[in-house]
Amino acid sequence: MELKESLFTKSPLQVRIEQKLSLPENITFGLQHLLGLTGIWIFPGLIGLALGLDSQTVGYIVQVCFITTGLVTILQSSQLLRLPVVQGPTAAFFVAIMSTGKNLGLGIAYGSLTVAGIIFMALSFPFKKYGIIGHLVKFINPPVVFGSLLVIIGAQLANIGVSNWFGQPGALGYPGFNLAAALITIMAILLFMVFGGNSILRRGAILWGIIIGTVFCAIFGKFDAAAVAQAPILSLPKIYPFGFGVNGGIVLLMCIAFLHATGEAMGMYTLLTGWDGQNLTPERVNRGIFGEVLGCTVGAIFGGIATTSYPENIGIIRISGIGSRYVTLTAGILSVILGLLPKIGVLIAVIPGSVLAGASTILFGVIAYSGIQILSAVDWDELNLAVAATAFIIALGTMFLPADIVNMLPLSAQIILTQPMLVGIILLISLNVIINMLIRPYLQRKNDPVCKVAAN
Repeated sequence: MELKESLFTKSPLQVRIEQKLSLPENITFGLQHLLGLTGIWIFPGLIGLALGLDSQTVGYIVQVCFITTGLVTILQSSQLLRLPVVQGPTAAFFVAIMSTGKNLGLGIAYGSLTVAGIIFMALSFPFKKYGIIGHLVKFINPPVVFGSLLVIIGAQLANIGVSNWFGQPGALGYPGFNLAAALITIMAILLFMVFGGNSILRRGAILWGIIIGTVFCAIFGKFDAAAVAQAPILSLPKIYPFGFGVNGGIVLLMCIAFLHATGEAMGMYTLLTGWDGQNLTPERVNRGIFGEVLGCTVGAIFGGIATTSYPENIGIIRISGIGSRYVTLTAGILSVILGLLPKIGVLIAVIPGSVLAGASTILFGVIAYSGIQILSAVDWDELNLAVAATAFIIALGTMFLPADIVNMLPLSAQIILTQPMLVGIILLISLNVIINMLIRPYLQRKNDPVCKVAAN
């Protein structure tokens, strides 16, 4: 309860979760959420590059990501969780799918993801109090765990933001013009954030910044929309378009990815309910996790990238102050429409990467500092330092493991150990249980004079 009150007193919400806005406002702010889902544009392209996929195949993955994002966001915002969460492709599943696809094929990647999804749906089935996953929230809720996880996520994602300011060698605008577009986008967002007051200018800072950056590119001929003409008007997803296969080791890998996504999602639920002073019960958590895993499984069947509650979602809500779940419901509806109309989806997908990278940089920073704000509620004694410091430095250190050491490991271990988010959530939960839930009570009993007298 202390955590919830602490978060609520520092709540950035100007529009609360159950508050309704006008339709134009819902569409504007909903679109802003979709433009913040950088993984929809970045991850499919990276998978295509690694696996040598053609543009139509990459476009299909984008399409399924939009549809999956939209369907689950609609369910979460309106029926299951009833919180302003937007789903989006997550880095944990992206890496798992890309690595598995490169070594074993996308059929095994998606088949194994389906099996792992069924396992986690069973563990989170929202029937009374019997869903196991919902009871794990107590292991994610402690500020030292979730706050540290957000800092790790923000630090890892920094590599996606800044490194994409320049674009790719040989690409349109590389490197100087793309850098200028990224910096203009960032400056526009910051100006709207600082001088926008309480108006729609500040609340829509990310969206306006992306629009300004895109217009800048278009004025100087660095915005290529030729792919839009080649895209079909309407298309529907297919069942297992890459085939179907299952590998036990990859199922385990996907389960660990689900553990990371689940921990991240529960942390998001905690933060959002804390900002609005709502109660987060195990039953509510189970409904939310079940909905997310259901969406991941459906996405696997159709060949998309599994989703989770998107971290950028928190950044957008924090910057805009708009916490209405009706805005995210609108975002879900817009996402489904975009998935069914490839021309519209491609039009948004061809927004210059440097512009999205600039906007993402702001969001990633907000994510990291949201974690730092949460960590301000921690009593930083030696035990909490042991939990957070150890997990933080090891998790980020995995990005710099020697290649020859990594290559000696099995594929599933490589994927896990090179992802700070996965390593971080495992270490934070494990260390917090061992140090704060087991060792701390023992030391308190040992140092308590009353306990000593009773023992004698």
